[in-house]
Amino acid sequence: MMVKICGITNREDALVAVEGGAAALGFNFYANSPRYVTASQAQRIVEILPANIWKVGLFVNEPPERALDIAAQSGMDILQIHGNADEFPAGIRLWKAVRVGAGFQFAELDSPQAEAFLLDTPSETLHGGTGRSFDWKLARGAPRKVIIAGGLDETNVRQAIEEAQPWGVDACSRLEAMPGRKDHLKLACFLKAALS
Repeated sequence: MMVKICGITNREDALVAVEGGAAALGFNFYANSPRYVTASQAQRIVEILPANIWKVGLFVNEPPERALDIAAQSGMDILQIHGNADEFPAGIRLWKAVRVGAGFQFAELDSPQAEAFLLDTPSETLHGGTGRSFDWKLARGAPRKVIIAGGLDETNVRQAIEEAQPWGVDACSRLEAMPGRKDHLKLACFLKAALS
């Protein structure tokens, strides 16, 4: 199971996530997010991480040239795109975010350049980090790699994995002591549950 911890804003949280077995860490470059980091802030965290940890940059409707520039400056391996993924060039590692409502169909996983699809709960105002779940069974049998996000913590991640059978899981807001700061006990418990 590929486990990603999103909303990383500091070195301490990053190291606890890595020690607990996370394969990927997410850095939010969306300025309206309470977990927003600049390229230089992210780079200072990235420089202490093992090379085998995927660094994922989250972008919301960011022009591709600007997103690629930020990703290069900060040392990102993968771009997680909310909104305009199909504007990005082929040949980069890209995860496309898809909002899963009641009418979700696998036809929505249609982006040829996407390596994987991050499935999250719809929200009027937020692009991830809502703390709310969707019906995980809707993702089961997906023809492409999917990552389940939205409302995951140590109490429900095993159920999400069993119901969706995803390639990966992603957690953020339910593992926090406050926006942008992880609760290290919740984080460790989540990783143990997800990887058991």
